Amino acid sequence: MEYKRTKYVNRLIDRKNNGLIKVITGARRSGKSYLLNELFYSSLIAQGISKKNIIRFSFDSDEDIDLLDEYLKDTPSKIKSTNNEIEVNSKKFRAYIKDKTNENEDFYLFLDEIQILENFIGTLNGLLKHKNFDIYVTGSNSRFLSSDIATEFKGRGTIIHVLPLVFSEYVENTQQDITKAWKDYIVTGGIPLVANMQSDEEKNNYLKLLAEETYLKDIIQRHNLKKKNEIGDTFNILASTIGAPLNIRRITNTFKSVMNKDISELTISNFIDYFEDAFVISKAQKYNIKGRKYIGSPFKLYFEDVGVRNARLNFRQIEETHLMENIIYNELRYRGFNVDVGEVNVSEKTERTDVNGKNIYEQKKLEVDFVATKGNEKYYIQSALSMSDPEKQLQEKRSLYYIDDSFKKIVVSRTGLKPSFDEKGILVVDLFDFLLDERYMT
Repeated sequence: MEYKRTKYVNRLIDRKNNGLIKVITGARRSGKSYLLNELFYSSLIAQGISKKNIIRFSFDSDEDIDLLDEYLKDTPSKIKSTNNEIEVNSKKFRAYIKDKTNENEDFYLFLDEIQILENFIGTLNGLLKHKNFDIYVTGSNSRFLSSDIATEFKGRGTIIHVLPLVFSEYVENTQQDITKAWKDYIVTGGIPLVANMQSDEEKNNYLKLLAEETYLKDIIQRHNLKKKNEIGDTFNILASTIGAPLNIRRITNTFKSVMNKDISELTISNFIDYFEDAFVISKAQKYNIKGRKYIGSPFKLYFEDVGVRNARLNFRQIEETHLMENIIYNELRYRGFNVDVGEVNVSEKTERTDVNGKNIYEQKKLEVDFVATKGNEKYYIQSALSMSDPEKQLQEKRSLYYIDDSFKKIVVSRTGLKPSFDEKGILVVDLFDFLLDERYMT
């Protein structure tokens, strides 16, 4: 099955010929190369761009590297870099591009796995000087997974971040009932290759291998880590704490009490940053809504793909409540929103009184699962698997009642009912309606 990934294709179309390098980032196997070399390529052809003006080159393809052999014959196509990795000779590649292009026509350069090219940043900045070149690059492994790669181009790059399939994409081509699709998705997630696999055994084995042999090894290689067991243990701990406020000191205490290992808070903090830079996890900062300021700690972590998260825990902790929250978080990011965790400071009257008979008030901090912002748009969103009784409904809506601005407030739940507003203007919408129809955020 082919997933159209229309939103990402449109983002590339919107950035076409903008004078910047389009840097397509994302974790391994999230679909970056297919997006560029198949979907966006087909879009350009449909717009009337000639195939000869679209140069596709994959640096991890021996077939493509062999094309360089006729250029600078006394120079090897592949060389060893200072860290003993194999790289593609940049002089040969530049000669190849010069031969395939001219200064009179517009050309689109699709460069896949660019990190294998020697001095790829310098080479790309050089290519960008050609005003008739529109450049698109993808990359992965330990040298390109960093989330700040666009800054390496000194303001000459723009990022298109590709997530694995969100649920709305996952169900595009499915023949399953929506409920069955959900049951599968919350277990094995949205890695496109996995979504097209037939058996659960094949999916599970592939996801375990991806988490261990690809994601974890890339991070260890990139940062030259000696504490290999410790970062693996941290991976497990992070997987078991999605949607919960993260306390780094508690993690260090876990290492000491359960694993009998001393590890510093700074090391744990660095490990978390490494996973975030590798697009394995995403960090949601806490935002004080009334104070309009960010709070450094605690924060929450969510996985870019819930299947990878589940595989890391050997599929032992499939808690629908937390996975649903993670999936909503990713859907919001897919829609282009910046997503924070909200906090509301409130003062609530208690039944107790002081010595003068006056009511005692308690200061409390109530949580809003997500504050989603995009430009002038803002939404407050609660994720609630079930709201089966009035007490549960009040619990989920309580923090929203204390927010006195005019932005839309939404509770997403498995209601199975049509969307409805309560007397205070809070929209309650069924999970599947929310995930499959963006109109509820308009």
